[in-house]
Order: sequence, then C-alpha cells, then structure tokens
Amino acid sequence: MSDDDALSELKKLTDKATYSRLQKDLNAVKNDVTALTEQITDALNAFTGQATKQARRNFKDARSRADGVMSDLQDRGSAVYDDLRERGSAAYDAAYSMEESLEDAITQRPLASVGLALGLGLLIGMAWRR
Repeated sequence: MSDDDALSELKKLTDKATYSRLQKDLNAVKNDVTALTEQITDALNAFTGQATKQARRNFKDARSRADGVMSDLQDRGSAVYDDLRERGSAAYDAAYSMEESLEDAITQRPLASVGLALGLGLLIGMAWRR
C-alpha cells in the first residue's frame, strides 16, 4: 500500500477536523525529524573535526618520537661502526706486524723454520689419525 493510498483511506475513516489535526501533527513530526537530523549532523561534524585534530596531534607526536629514536639509533650505529673500524685497524696492524716478524724469522733461519714446519705437520698428522 502506497502513502497516497494510506492517506486516502485515513481521510475516508476520519472527519475533516481530525484529518487536518493529524496532517499538522505529521508535518510537525517531519519537521522535528529534520531538525534532529541537522543537530546530529552538526554534532558528528564537530566530533569529526575534534577527532581529526587529535589524530593529527598524535601523528605529529609519534613522528617526532620516531625521528628521535632514528637519530639515536643512527648515532649509536655510527659509534659502533667507528669502534669496529678502530678495532679492525688495530687487529690488521697486529696481524701485519706478526706477519713481518714471522717473515723475518724465516728469512734469518730458513732450515730451522722448515724443520719446525715438518715437526708441526707430523704432530698434527699423528693427532689426526687417533
């Protein structure tokens, strides 16, 4: 049943005064619903605006904290890298120094060096067999 059919049936069942009063009440309800819809829309828009502002503030705070953490991590990483580079340089220097000492010893005593190498090889081979 459509709205027009319902209205015509209502008009038939009621007298003119009652129908007119019902029509006014129906219009008043429609106006109230329209006003309430506008109020709800305004409230939601205000809430959305506040939520958007709060979300932006939270995002800026989080970004600032993340930038701080990244800066701190970068500083720490640079310090670790520098420390490792220094240690690596010291280890390289020590290995180079040891190589030079070994080379000098072999150059000064070639037969003793060959005999030492053969002896160590023999010991390692015997230990390996067991």
